[in-house]
Amino acid sequence: MTDRPRLLLLDGHSLAYRAFYALPVENFSTTSGQPTNVVYGFANMLANVLRDERPTHVAVAFDVSRRTFRTAAFPEYKAGRSRSPEEFGSQLRILDDLLAAMSVATVRAPGYEADDVIATLATQADAAGHTVLIVTGDRDALQLVGENVTVLYFYRTASEMIRYTPGLVQEKYGLTPAQYPDFAALRGDPSDNLPSIPGIGEKTAARWIREFGSLAALLERADEVGGKAGERLRAARDSVRLNRRLTELVRDLDLPAGLDDLRRRPYDQSALTSLLDELEFRNASLRQRLFAADPGGGRPAGSRPRLKGRELGPDELAGWLRARASAGLVGLAADHTWERGEGRIGRIALATSDGHAASFEPAGLTAADERGFASWLADPGHPKALHDVKSLLRVLPEHGWRVGGVASDTAMAAYLLLPGLAAYGIADLAARHLGRRPSEEGAAGTMLRAGAVLDLAGKLAPELTAAGMDTVMDDVELPLSDLLARAERTGVHVDGALLRELERHFADGMERAADEAAAVAGRRFNPGSTKQLQDVLFGELGLPKTKKIKSGYSTDLDALTWLATRADNGLPQILLRHRDQARLRTTVAGLIREIGADGRIHTTFQQTVAATGRLTSTEPNLQVIPIRTPEGRRIRRAFLPADGFEFLMTADYGQLELRVMAHLSQDPTLLAAFASGEDLHTTTAAQVFGVPPDAVTPDMRRKIKAMSYGLAYGLSAFGLAKQLGLPVAEARPLMDAYFARLGGVRDYLEHVVAEARVTGYTRTVLGRRRYLPHLSSDDRRRRETAERMALNAPVQGSAADIVKIAMLRVDGALQAAGLRSRLLLQVHDEIVLEVAPGERERVAGLVRSQMTAAYPLSVGLDVAIGCGPDWNAAAH
Repeated sequence: MTDRPRLLLLDGHSLAYRAFYALPVENFSTTSGQPTNVVYGFANMLANVLRDERPTHVAVAFDVSRRTFRTAAFPEYKAGRSRSPEEFGSQLRILDDLLAAMSVATVRAPGYEADDVIATLATQADAAGHTVLIVTGDRDALQLVGENVTVLYFYRTASEMIRYTPGLVQEKYGLTPAQYPDFAALRGDPSDNLPSIPGIGEKTAARWIREFGSLAALLERADEVGGKAGERLRAARDSVRLNRRLTELVRDLDLPAGLDDLRRRPYDQSALTSLLDELEFRNASLRQRLFAADPGGGRPAGSRPRLKGRELGPDELAGWLRARASAGLVGLAADHTWERGEGRIGRIALATSDGHAASFEPAGLTAADERGFASWLADPGHPKALHDVKSLLRVLPEHGWRVGGVASDTAMAAYLLLPGLAAYGIADLAARHLGRRPSEEGAAGTMLRAGAVLDLAGKLAPELTAAGMDTVMDDVELPLSDLLARAERTGVHVDGALLRELERHFADGMERAADEAAAVAGRRFNPGSTKQLQDVLFGELGLPKTKKIKSGYSTDLDALTWLATRADNGLPQILLRHRDQARLRTTVAGLIREIGADGRIHTTFQQTVAATGRLTSTEPNLQVIPIRTPEGRRIRRAFLPADGFEFLMTADYGQLELRVMAHLSQDPTLLAAFASGEDLHTTTAAQVFGVPPDAVTPDMRRKIKAMSYGLAYGLSAFGLAKQLGLPVAEARPLMDAYFARLGGVRDYLEHVVAEARVTGYTRTVLGRRRYLPHLSSDDRRRRETAERMALNAPVQGSAADIVKIAMLRVDGALQAAGLRSRLLLQVHDEIVLEVAPGERERVAGLVRSQMTAAYPLSVGLDVAIGCGPDWNAAAH
């Protein structure tokens, strides 16, 4: 690479359109309904080209409007192009935000196109001794290619680019770049609505330019061209001359930005991280590539002074800790791994508020150092700030260590303050809240992370207190981290042979369903292929059309379910069975992969994923195991008590969300229904439909049950109609009748949304907040999505709070009673315990008493308990 400055110019609209059509918009949107495929694809392309080309200067050129000097000269210019889809246009503003956060200049020129801006900047840069790289999908840019100007032209996909040098232009077209506009004028351009010469293709056009040297010479000597081709050329002289004027790029615009303005500058790390979070871009690779290209290296001016750090050798740790004994809060970071129940701690770093830091390898500690560190770590008198404390608590026992005095978990604090962010990694949070992104590797990197943890704790703790959520942190989430870390280390014993047998069983079920599908369709096809399904269902069999998507008509689960009720053909039902068997096989295969060397599955409980406060389960996800189907229950039979334990016990809250709804709304009908002890859905259905309870039909009860539970999830009339298989016109009166009888519920839900519009957030019974900035959005789709979130957040979040409190109470009671039985899993509203011999009755009584007393709901809490030799047998 030379020392010449390198200017990277990107055609913004060209890249944006390529991203839009490369990534299906239906697969890329936020929970608020904002499409993101353009921004995601654009960011990917930009990150890659910045990494690969390493420019010193960069700019993105955008069109201003369709009105340019070209449309003034030729009104039909680009007239054949349809208007941009709404989903595309709504993302252009976000692209500006992305580029501003990355300190990338955007340049526009009213009356001209992005190509003209690029041509002007390329010409200026070439004259100033820069190397110029132009990224575009428009071949008109080939006229700019020169010794120091290269066009990176998209080929087929967004990740494949052809590097057009003068040699390659000559090789491909037999022309120089300067001759390219002459050739383009002859060829015409359907995409720009520039007329071609009938019967004259690219080969003939290129040959004429080569023979005559230029378009001007060709037109001047057009009489020398014989035959029909000559006649057509002469007849098209005027249109060709116009084409030539329009294809020539303008190179001398008076632009608002000069070359010095295009020099790369450090990112606004906080703004970029916040934007990626808002867009819900969870892809770690994309984030890493974007931030790796930051010319500021993640350390903007005015950030924390560089830490006075040192790598400690043998017998140095104890002295360092003594010297920092009065340092107050200490930030701690550790490199550690965890996989299938086995963990390892690598380097550990400590940072203090006076700017000192130290790092060490546990393997290099002397016996005296290890004793001293273990004592300091466990001492509650030495307050510590950590990031994702659960992940560290999970691996500390590998060294026989425990931690005391945890004053802050920065990941949890950030989550409580802003639930629903895409990422809570230390680098992302430091960028968002501190304006810097620790990125170094090795000892320096670990010490920088420890310093970032300390600074984040200092910034987030007052915000947490101001929001009234410090008690949620101290009394719920931090104690729960310890409980979950122990549960993850323990894992749950499984019968691997039975799981492998089930995997074969579900694979056989897929094959049988595929055979049946082939018999109905009259030929074999792949039921997992969208394209083949579309051909068979809508092409060959002519079944009713489903929702239109980019590739044709939808064949997703909803589409097949709809077809199964409307098509006079058994194929959709067979395909649904195939899909169900495939899903079960995938679930079982995932369980098998995660069996540890100890024969147990060690799932990871995520505390900072669900915005409502619910725990989620990953690696593997135990929440996807079906419990209402016989096939799903077969999977649960593979979960067993380990040696030394006798039973598995399940304890499940009954109708928890509805009890929370009754408590929050104080609706008389709901309160009375729970107080009566009768079937809630039958009692409510009798009220809504105006019939005696014994006259309630199963269909009436089903509709009311769907309605009641749906309200806890912000159900709309459209959603109810979809769930019940009714037209919206029938579902809406049903909702109206429901609210007419349950006015307290209606009033409560209206109040929740109205209050959240004023405050910007909802609250659970413990004060956990969910922020909903889009409640006041001008975008109807985003506003309505936020309203649904506002409806469900207090109920779902309160239910999550109650389950967490119940887990802590049960665990504490087990330990206080000196019992060996232990809590293993939490799935939805259910907890699973491993029961030691002789403890069954005592544990059942303890679990019931602690769970029913978890929170004083107006209608009380109901707990069902079951016990058995496997998870399925323990059902109740």
